[in-house]
Amino acid sequence: MEAQMAMGAAHDAARRTQFQQLIDAHRKIVFKVANTYARTPEDRADLAQEIVAQGWRAFARYEDARAFSTWLYRIALNVAISHLRSAELRNRHAVALDEDLHDVADERSGDAEQDERMRLLRRFIDALDPLNRALLLLYLEDKSYREIADVLGISETNVATKISRLKQRIRTDMGDGATNR
Repeated sequence: MEAQMAMGAAHDAARRTQFQQLIDAHRKIVFKVANTYARTPEDRADLAQEIVAQGWRAFARYEDARAFSTWLYRIALNVAISHLRSAELRNRHAVALDEDLHDVADERSGDAEQDERMRLLRRFIDALDPLNRALLLLYLEDKSYREIADVLGISETNVATKISRLKQRIRTDMGDGATNR
C-alpha cells in the first residue's frame, strides 16, 4: 500500500515537472493571449495566471500525441473569452473611460502618424468579437490555417474566409497599406 502511494506521489511530481517545463517552453502563448484579451497590467497578470491554472486542471486529459502549443492555445483562448465575457457583464453598468485618457497614455513615440495607426489598430482589435480576435492573434503568430482551425475548432475554409474578411476590414478601416502580409 505504501509503495503504491509512493509511486503515485512520484508520478504526480513527474507530471507537475512536465507541465511546468511545457509551460516554461510555451509561456509566450500565455502572455500573448493575456495581452490580447486584457487591458490593464493587473488583468493581464490575473488572466495569465488563470490560463496556467486552467491548463494544470486540464493537463490530466492532455494527450502527448497532440502538439502542446495547439492544446495550450485552445485552453488559453477559452479562458480569455470567458474572462472577456465576465468582464463585459461586470462593466455593463460601468461608465466607459474617456478616450482622451487612453490617447494621452498611448502617446509614447514622437511619430504622430504611427501613434494614430496604433490607436486605430487597438480600437479595431478591441471591437472584434472573441472568435475573430483569436483568429487574428493566431494569424499574426504565423500559424498555418490548419493550426488555426485546430485551435479554434473550425474548418480551414472557414479560417481562410474569416482572414480574408478581416484583411478587407483592416484595409477599409485603416487604409490600403495596413495589410502587407
